[in-house]
Amino acid sequence: QVLLVESGGGLVQAGDSLRLSCGASGSAFSLHTMAWFRQTPGQERAFVAAIDLSGGSADYTNSVAGRFTISRDNAKNTVSLQMNRLKPEDTAVYYCEAQFLRPWNRTVYADELQYGYWGQGTQVTVTS
Repeated sequence: QVLLVESGGGLVQAGDSLRLSCGASGSAFSLHTMAWFRQTPGQERAFVAAIDLSGGSADYTNSVAGRFTISRDNAKNTVSLQMNRLKPEDTAVYYCEAQFLRPWNRTVYADELQYGYWGQGTQVTVTS
């Protein structure tokens, strides 16, 4: 069982930065692929970024590559998403999600149905 709690969302202007954090409690955080998904009203959750067990590999959806950076600290059971040069289209509720001991493969880590744990979400609103 993993409990996830996101923080760091807010209201910012286009071009600003935000850093989202996710704290995990429970067992074996370091055995979970961690990811961020986002959701806008009426839409399914969409993959944003994922990071492997050690933090040595990460992947991003094309629209955020080069602007967002995902990182993790296994000693502190946290995963973060640094979001730079934010755009209005980044407006969404962002969810931290955990996937237990699955292969590091984009068909797996980018599929929200493959995740067993998620937090309550944090709202990010970017105004133009």
